Amino acid sequence: MDINNYQTVVARQPIFDRDLSIYAYELLYRGELRTEDNPLSGKSGDSATSQVINDAFIDFGIEKVVGKHIAFLNMTRGHLIKGDPLPFTHDRVVLEILEDITADLEVITAVEELAAQGYKIALDDFVFNESLWPLIKLADIIKIDILALSSEELEQHVSLLKQEDVKLLAEKVESQQQFERCKALGFDYFQGFFFSRPSLIKDSPLPGSQLHILNLIAGLHDPKMDFDEIEELISHDVSLSYKLLKLLNSAAFALPQKVDSVKRGLVILGFDAIKAWTTLIVLHSINPTTPELTTLTLIRAKMCENLASDFNCKPETAFTVGLFSTIEAMLLHPKEELLEALPLTAPVKHALLTQQGELGEMLKIVMLCEHGLWDNITPPPISIADFGEAYLNATQWAIDIQTSL
Repeated sequence: MDINNYQTVVARQPIFDRDLSIYAYELLYRGELRTEDNPLSGKSGDSATSQVINDAFIDFGIEKVVGKHIAFLNMTRGHLIKGDPLPFTHDRVVLEILEDITADLEVITAVEELAAQGYKIALDDFVFNESLWPLIKLADIIKIDILALSSEELEQHVSLLKQEDVKLLAEKVESQQQFERCKALGFDYFQGFFFSRPSLIKDSPLPGSQLHILNLIAGLHDPKMDFDEIEELISHDVSLSYKLLKLLNSAAFALPQKVDSVKRGLVILGFDAIKAWTTLIVLHSINPTTPELTTLTLIRAKMCENLASDFNCKPETAFTVGLFSTIEAMLLHPKEELLEALPLTAPVKHALLTQQGELGEMLKIVMLCEHGLWDNITPPPISIADFGEAYLNATQWAIDIQTSL
């Protein structure tokens, strides 16, 4: 595919099961970014779905977008009743019936045919009314926006739908408390960014193991540390140096020569790269709330690196900002307290605390892309093609790195 003609952004949002393991990713589509000189094209929902199907399943390859997991894909009325063969097997997708689709005979017949072919059916942004019973009977998963219903309405929906042979998915779960409540109500799946906003432990010292990790990271990023001191710091921890060498020699790096020592790695990749990768390994060892937090960190750091030149930032500094942007969720302590203990540069700390300055603006835009909130990027600093390329590149790279870790 000619990336210069690429006009689609495809992002993904994780869907978890009750054990906080990844069940699937919903693919989020955006065709153009709004600017004063380039208003929205008004592309139809049918065109949007066609574009994301083409990009995710034909041009890119679905493995580059969701790895081994299932993809949730929005289906419009036009795609349902048109009845064209879908370019993917039923075991790779869940088809979402959008909330604005009327459950008339044409739609019900089309959904019946898809279900008969083995496709799983989900009802998106579900709010009950009697006309939806035929679709409820065909659905495998019903998605409920927990912010769209009162507490009483939510309980009523769960009570009603639990009598049917369906799984319930809670959408827009944005806090750990919301996750726990939905889990107690009986939801089977959960979607939202609650995993990156866990409850913080305040007014309490870091546990010994996490204090050791923070001290190690502080040592890695101490500007007074020279080449030999960094090598000694890493090599002194046998497990850490082993994991670093394993990662550097993995297919994800594809280096032309074997890296057989930390010193060799420092020579080949450079000082900043080795510090960043060692920091990543150390943070990964914490066993955060969910491994998806590590995946999010990887995608965010790489996307920051990919976009660095567009924000007049150094790639290695941009990578560091993305890498430390989830440290609060990783260590479950307030970000201000953790950053106070780290010898990061003032611009990096400012970006992480305020999302201001060139580095901070870059981080804020990367986070908006993660959430699929492209309309909030005003004005967009780069083209839609660059956003799409950066996100896809970062996602594929994160999948490769996760395998190596």
